[in-house]
Amino acid sequence: MTATENVHPHEIHKFGSQAERWWDPNGEFKTLHDVNPLRLQFIQQYADLPGKRVVDVGCGGGILTEGLAKAGADALGVDLSEDLLDIADLHGLETGVNASYRKISAEQLADEQPAGFDHVTCMEMLEHVPDPASVIAACATLVKPGGMVFFSTLNRVPKAWLLAIVAAEHVLKMVPKGTHEYKTFIKPSELGQMARSVGLELQGMVGIEYSPFSKRFSLGKDIGVNYIAAFQRPE
Repeated sequence: MTATENVHPHEIHKFGSQAERWWDPNGEFKTLHDVNPLRLQFIQQYADLPGKRVVDVGCGGGILTEGLAKAGADALGVDLSEDLLDIADLHGLETGVNASYRKISAEQLADEQPAGFDHVTCMEMLEHVPDPASVIAACATLVKPGGMVFFSTLNRVPKAWLLAIVAAEHVLKMVPKGTHEYKTFIKPSELGQMARSVGLELQGMVGIEYSPFSKRFSLGKDIGVNYIAAFQRPE
């Protein structure tokens, strides 16, 4: 599979068609806004961001990319949806946040800039591509020796189907219907194996938990739905 083929065109269209609503903190992508501070908190436990070159793979409309830039990183967001990148660029101009964006795949960027970044992030993207292992390998190539790579995705267990699809999409309407397909979810053991196979070493993993009572997200030990993991490329 070539770099340009590791994409579902319907996924690009699905998210690109919702681009103008990406930055509405109370809209269909409220969940992304709510979990973003937690992702940054986890990343900063393992990675020093100020002055560091960081690429956000599958950046969408730039919510995490902007967060990385605000934390002092030289942040680049990459995605294959031109609509989302346009929104990311526009929002950066409006807010004055100094992040940059490119329409390029992780695999193509890895060919172009191997070991070109201090750290790499790839959030809620692996479950939306045909070959997640290819993206993981690209991320391992992109990061410098000693650098960190961060992934977040959903666990393929019945609990995740119940909460991330039935509850979040259909009952609570926290994310748009059709956002996720259960068969594409990735078990932590599978993520770990794919990462190890390309030389990445697991440093930590936590769950992103949601309380329907407080309507808030938090980091915790339960990795049964959403989880985020930190890997290091050895020196």
